[in-house]
Amino acid sequence: MKNNKHFKPIVFLLALLSMLLSPAVLAEISCSISNWNTWGSGYQADVRIENSGPGAVSGWTVRIVFDEAPNVTNHWNFDRGGSGNTVTASNISWNSNLGSGDSTSVGFQGDSDGDLNKPICIGEGTSSSSSSSSSSSSSSSSSSSSSSSSSSGSTSSSSSSSSSSSGGSVCVCNWWGHTLFPLCENKDSGWGNENGSSCIGEQTCRNDQSPTSGGGVECGSSSSSSSSSSSSSSSSSSSSSSTSSSSSSTSSSSSSSSSSSTSGSGRFRVDESGNITKNGQLFPVRCGSWFGLEGRHEPSSDPTNPSGAPMELYMGNTFWANGNSGTGRTIQDTMDDLNDKGITVVRFPIAPQTLDPNNPQGRAPHLKNHADVRVANARLAMEEFIVQADENNIEVLLDIHSCSNYIGWRAGRLDARPPFVDKDREDYDFPRENYSCAASGNPGSVQTTHPYDQGKWLNNLRELAGLADQLGVDNIMGIDIFNEPWDYSWDEWSSLAESAYQAINEVNADVLIFVEGVSSSHGNQDGSPDTVNDTPHGEEFSNPNWGENLFEAGANPPNIPKNRLVFSPHTYGPSVFVQRMFMDQNDPGCADLEGDEAGDNNCDIVIDAQLLKEGWEEHFGYLRDLNYAVVVGEWGGNIDWPNKATVRDQNRWSHIEAGVVDLQWQNAFSSYIRQENIQSCYWSINPESGDTGGLYNHAYDPVSNEAGWGEWQGFDQRKWSILENSW
Repeated sequence: MKNNKHFKPIVFLLALLSMLLSPAVLAEISCSISNWNTWGSGYQADVRIENSGPGAVSGWTVRIVFDEAPNVTNHWNFDRGGSGNTVTASNISWNSNLGSGDSTSVGFQGDSDGDLNKPICIGEGTSSSSSSSSSSSSSSSSSSSSSSSSSSGSTSSSSSSSSSSSGGSVCVCNWWGHTLFPLCENKDSGWGNENGSSCIGEQTCRNDQSPTSGGGVECGSSSSSSSSSSSSSSSSSSSSSSTSSSSSSTSSSSSSSSSSSTSGSGRFRVDESGNITKNGQLFPVRCGSWFGLEGRHEPSSDPTNPSGAPMELYMGNTFWANGNSGTGRTIQDTMDDLNDKGITVVRFPIAPQTLDPNNPQGRAPHLKNHADVRVANARLAMEEFIVQADENNIEVLLDIHSCSNYIGWRAGRLDARPPFVDKDREDYDFPRENYSCAASGNPGSVQTTHPYDQGKWLNNLRELAGLADQLGVDNIMGIDIFNEPWDYSWDEWSSLAESAYQAINEVNADVLIFVEGVSSSHGNQDGSPDTVNDTPHGEEFSNPNWGENLFEAGANPPNIPKNRLVFSPHTYGPSVFVQRMFMDQNDPGCADLEGDEAGDNNCDIVIDAQLLKEGWEEHFGYLRDLNYAVVVGEWGGNIDWPNKATVRDQNRWSHIEAGVVDLQWQNAFSSYIRQENIQSCYWSINPESGDTGGLYNHAYDPVSNEAGWGEWQGFDQRKWSILENSW
């Protein structure tokens, strides 16, 4: 057992060597099995085809190779050919032209006895490793697949390869004693993504291991032989021919409980490749957040509720619109739109106060919706929405968005207390230094407390878990247990997440547990703000967004069954916060600045997609390679930034060309999560978010049309295009 742990079989090292040395950058057409689903009598495969060469192509053909002859009964988006074990897919008229980096998706279904193994996909002009794999498609490819899946017992890069070596040594990183990763060629520390798969810097591999894990850099000599191997891996970019059952071994030693990969009998589960299923069938998470019931911050000049925190679901129909006649818009109108657009899930933020039907901030006279569509209280509005979504075949992801409707987005922990990050913001009407979620340890500015703690939180989670039975619905797919817990260390937050799972599972064994990440520091809101601690997140330069940092989760996952766990990071571009990695690194006066300070110094913003990709990979992307489910819980932004931002930000960033940098960031992130088969929830569906806007356009403009707040217009087709590209 000791030898198996510390020195992996040479066939697996050879496969990794093949991947590392493969001239993938020379490929013209590459392809991968982006989704693979089987059931008792059939199967479905989705194939992503990408032009990875430097020039455009006007036609393409790929081969999908099985280890036995498949029975194809239906296919879409391609012309089908082939025979025996091979299905050939060629372009049709509308998807024949692919520019460099462009991609398209095709799919097919068929009958089987439930034992059909996942195929591999081979593109034109791909590396010799893929070619040699294809040449033995029906014999050695099949046998090497089963050999690799049974002997490697590890997740690595998503790759199917054959290697032919004339001797030498190959080194890989045994990460924490249970997962092999290739070493990065272009960086010494941190995580990266090279040749279409995750890699790790040698320095990080040597220095960031547990002293008892048995991990580290491992090297083995290669002989003058040829071998085929498939690593069991995430489906994100997998062309592996290993079966989905073999991939259950990939993270089996990472945690006593999270090693469970069986899909079980629950309604919503995570399969062995990290894909979410509903009733045993692959379920596409195409999600947007629809917010309002968690509370908003009224202006201090509001005539009926100055600086209040009303809880109300926006629907684009305010009482003052059209001379107090309203717009006539309803929630059903939006649900119709979402079904037409392909949205399958709504992330639905609430606060603890939302659950109280008598809370005055969820009732008239504090509500802004027109009387024709107004709901009596926040609790009833939540329940009616869930039922209506169920009737429209839309799943709901419930999200405890804060400890208080008054403190809102600022809370980085259950018992958050001032000072908050917006304490000293100038030209600003929305501070909350007089509110706290802590029963003690508060500064003198606090006048009102909404004490919240682990016990109250767990009771709220149990209450949410019971809504499915209470309302007679089956569309509550999961619970996002707390929004952006950025002020905890990973150990603290992981332990709380385990408690959350236990509480939810006591009531409802059908739902998934969505666990967000942390940030780069902790202890800001614990009552001792002068003793803030750093939180590991990889490369110092790549600072994570609140909720983005899952750097430690792979090596130290929460003790939650893997088939119930969904990691759910948040990340944003410059319209939400200008990070250091957005700075022009050729300007020494700006390279280390961020936020308001960078704007005040007239710093330029440069969106470097490769640099950002490296940060995303080490913060959360690598978890897909470990076959965890990853659904980005929030991303998006104001494409027109700095236009349409607050007046203070428009003035501060007026030197930046409007409508460029946040669009570049969103395009880069959309491409990244598509490539990695990471699903997501876009923030947001409704447009009232001040720093991001929404998928609908908003009549409101902070300069020219303040009266347009709450009036929805048509879809922002630019955002829809970005979102659909991520699918």
